Amino acid sequence: MSDTKQRPYHHGDLQRALIDTALAMLAADQTWAFTLREVARRTGVSHAAPYKHFRDKEALLRELARIGFVRLGQAMETALSSDVSSPREKFVAGAQACIAFACHNPGLYRLMFSADADKAADPRLHEAAMATFGILLHLLQEGQQDGSFRPAALTAQAAASWAQVHGLAMLAMNGQLLEEKVGPDPVRAALDVLLDGLSQSSRKGH
Repeated sequence: MSDTKQRPYHHGDLQRALIDTALAMLAADQTWAFTLREVARRTGVSHAAPYKHFRDKEALLRELARIGFVRLGQAMETALSSDVSSPREKFVAGAQACIAFACHNPGLYRLMFSADADKAADPRLHEAAMATFGILLHLLQEGQQDGSFRPAALTAQAAASWAQVHGLAMLAMNGQLLEEKVGPDPVRAALDVLLDGLSQSSRKGH
């Protein structure tokens, strides 16, 4: 039986089927070099079917990236809903959830931060990315309000924090956090160094 044979879809199911197929391809190959034609073929619909929902491949990639940011935000919120209470431990939990998400979804994570996920071209993608970034801003703001973190521009603290967490995620995904280079628990150690810099207590003696 040909894998290009069309399957019957109920109203609204086609878009979800195309997205699920593309996400599976992204997870398997960790690349988005596929074409809309290939997504259609693997979904079992005509080559023209994807254009009912996505005007081009770039539109599909932006939707995949949007889903990635939503899922990343959910993973971070789940980590923050655990028993951790202090802003410092919440920050660690959220950062570790982000890094774990990246390691479990390397292709999707790379797409989310690639030039192909053009946030300026898709308001919904931009909104999802900013909502996830907002979790970090809230953690920093909470830490400043209770005196755990030093008062400073939130955007500056967020940029430094996001850069370190994202960098750790990329290194972890690529298997580059080797114990002989960075010790037995490099993620926690690096986060502690970052948080010591954000801490009020680090200002003492300056």
